[in-house]
Formats: sequence, C-alpha cells, structure tokens
Amino acid sequence: MGTHSSRTLMFSELAAVLAHTPAGADREDYKRGVVEDNCLGKSTASTRRLSFQRLSELYALDPQVGVFRLLVRLWLTDAGSRPHLALLVALARDPLLRASAVAIAALQPGDEFSRSEAEAAVRAVTENRLNDNILAKVVRNCASSWAQSGHLQGRTFKVRQPVRPHYVSVTMALALGYLAGFRGEALFTSGWIEILDLDPAAARALALESKRAGLIDLRFSDKIVDLRLERLDPSFSL
Repeated sequence: MGTHSSRTLMFSELAAVLAHTPAGADREDYKRGVVEDNCLGKSTASTRRLSFQRLSELYALDPQVGVFRLLVRLWLTDAGSRPHLALLVALARDPLLRASAVAIAALQPGDEFSRSEAEAAVRAVTENRLNDNILAKVVRNCASSWAQSGHLQGRTFKVRQPVRPHYVSVTMALALGYLAGFRGEALFTSGWIEILDLDPAAARALALESKRAGLIDLRFSDKIVDLRLERLDPSFSL
C-alpha cells in the first residue's frame, strides 16, 4: 500500500541511523544499529524491528540498492540538503507520498494546504482500496512529511512555503529522473525537479554547479543535453 499509511518521512530517524552507522556498512550493519544498538532509542525490541522495517520501505537501508547509495553519497556532501534528499527518495519508493505530491505542486507560496484536495489526489491513485479513516491518516502523515521537507509550515493550518534547493538536491532529482527514463531537456522538467520549486532554467544553473563540484558531467549543445552520472555512482555506466 505504502509506508505513509502508518508513518511519515521519518527524517529524524533516518538521520540518526545514518549518523550511527559507519561508511561501508551493509544492510545487516544498518539493521544491527537499529535493532541491537537501539540508535533510535525505542523502548521495545518490537518497535525497533518495526522502525527498521518502515525505514527500509522508504529508503532501503541497503547499499545494494542504487537509490540508497545515492542518498548516502549526497547526504555526506551537504547537510542542508538532507530533508530534500530524504523526500526525493521517499517519493521514489512510496506511492502514497508520491500521489500527494500532486496537491503540493499545485499550491503557490502562501496557499493553505487543503486536506480534501490531498485526499482526492491520493484517492485518484488508490481508487477504492483505502477506507475514509485510512485515507485521512495517509493525508495527515503526508502533510507531516511535507512539513519535514520544508514545503509546508504551520500546525493547525499548514501553508505552502517555497523551498530553496542546493545543487546537491538537484543532483538527486536528476539521477532519479534519469532512472525513471527521462532524457535530454525532459530531465529539467520532470516531477523530481518540479517538486523542488525549480523552473528549467534554475534547475540547469544548479546542475552546472553540481558539474563544477565534480558530482556529474553535463554538457549543453543547442537543444542537446548530455548528462553523465558515472561520477555519482559507477552503476550509471552499465
């Protein structure tokens, strides 16, 4: 169904796990950190195991999974980008959060978040698989996640805020777009870029900053865009 039927983005938990687990760790190391070392400070073994399961659903916590390798690589590059990195990976892996993005993208800065519109966006994807109570819970969890990423602000009434992404966040958005099949100029108009509140020109400018930082190779020629991601992860050369 999707992790947001029961949890949110779990950003603080993800940050704690990545801070606790050393570089070069495998999936068992991440599991040990959560379940045995209790790096999340959970009171029972069952809640530790459940937390690991939910985090794994959202982020994989497995270096054999490409998007998690990207997350770890970029997480260490810029701390300020971490909420956006977590959001982008969770969007890639959770269809419920991804469905709610339609309602967020439609808001202008200062607009109030509408639960009914978010429910309609999720319902359009899930059809009749969620009852009203579960649907309402999904929307509450998604709203919390969008607040964790900086897109929404407020407690009782949440208001859309503009986000100001770093080139590291754009690097992740481009990589996810590439993995989803986008090529050329379409990389700069994909939903991954749109949800960072960027138009194509601003996204290209930040992508060039990523190139200067040595994260990607990028060349523009007339209407041709040549993006290469092997510097980011060798798997892109396959």
